[in-house]
Amino acid sequence: MSDNRTAAAATSDTATEQQDHGPLHGKVALVAGATRGAGRAMAVELGRAGATVYATGRTTREHISEVGRSDETIEGTAELVTAAGADAGSGGRGVAVPTDHLDPAQVRALVDRIDREQGRLDILVNDIWGGDGFVQWGRKMWEHDLDKGLRALRLGVESHIVTSSCALPLLIRNPGGLVVEVTDGTEEYNRRYREPFYYDLAKAAPLRMARGLAEELKEYGCTAVALTPGWLRSEAMLDTHFKVTEENWLDGCEQNPHFAISETPTYIGRTLAALAADPDLARFNGASLSSGGLAQVYGVTDVDGSAPDAWRYLTEVDQTAPEADVTGYR
Repeated sequence: MSDNRTAAAATSDTATEQQDHGPLHGKVALVAGATRGAGRAMAVELGRAGATVYATGRTTREHISEVGRSDETIEGTAELVTAAGADAGSGGRGVAVPTDHLDPAQVRALVDRIDREQGRLDILVNDIWGGDGFVQWGRKMWEHDLDKGLRALRLGVESHIVTSSCALPLLIRNPGGLVVEVTDGTEEYNRRYREPFYYDLAKAAPLRMARGLAEELKEYGCTAVALTPGWLRSEAMLDTHFKVTEENWLDGCEQNPHFAISETPTYIGRTLAALAADPDLARFNGASLSSGGLAQVYGVTDVDGSAPDAWRYLTEVDQTAPEADVTGYR
C-alpha cells in the first residue's frame, strides 16, 4: 500500500512538473533587438513558452537610442517576459542586457555572459533594425543621403552579421539550435523592388543570410530561417503613422483601407514560439517564413482570434483600390 502511494505521488509530481513547465523550458534564447515591436513580442512569447530570454537593445531606462522612443526599454521587455512566464507557469524569465550590436566587443561580452550563466544558447533571433529614421522615402538612390543610407545598412545588415559571428559558436555546441533572421517581406514578395534602394537592400539581405547560414549550420544539426511579420501594428505604426491605439486601430483604415489586414506583434511572437518548439523544425531550414504562413501550420491566431495572412493579401489584392476586403485573408 505504501509503495502504491509512493508511486502515485511520484506520478502526480511528474504531472505537476509537466504542467508547470512550458514546451521551451530549459531552452535559452537571445532576442537581439527586443526593445519594442516584433522583437519585444517574440521575447515575451518565448518566455511564455518557458525559455530563458536575454533581451537586448540600446534603449534602457537610463539611455535612449537614436530611435528616440523612451517608453519602450529592454528592462520593460525583460519584465514582460518574466510576467508571461509566471502567468503561464512555464518557468520562462527575461534578462535585460544593454547591447549595441554594431560593437563586436559588446556582443562578445553578451555571449560570454550567456555562456557563463547558462552554458548554452538554443535560439538566436536577429531582429535588430532601428533604421527607419535614416531611410529617405521616395528618393532615388543617388538623391538619398549617402551617410544615412549606409547607417541604415549598418543597422539592418552589419548588426545581424556581428551578432551571428559572435553567438553561433555557442549555439552550435548543441544540436537543435534555431537562428531566426527577421526581415520585412517574404522571399516571394521581395522579388519586387521595396523602394527606396537602401531599404530594399536592408530587407533583402536577411533572406540571403538565412539561406547561407542554413547551409553552414546543417552539419551541426541546427536550423536557420528568415521570418517576417505581416503589416505590423507596432508602437510606432500605431501612434506615429496612424495616430491610433490598439483599442481603436480600425480607425486607421480611414487613412488606408488595407490596414485592415494588419496584425499585432503578439502574432509573430506566437508563431515563433510554435516554430521553436517544433521537434521537426529542421524541415524549414533555409526557408522564408511569415507569421501568417506559420499560423496556418501550427493553428496559431492573433489576439483577436483571427489569423491574418498579410503577404498573401498584399500579393493578390490591388492595393490601389479605395476599399479593402480581407475576407479569406484573416
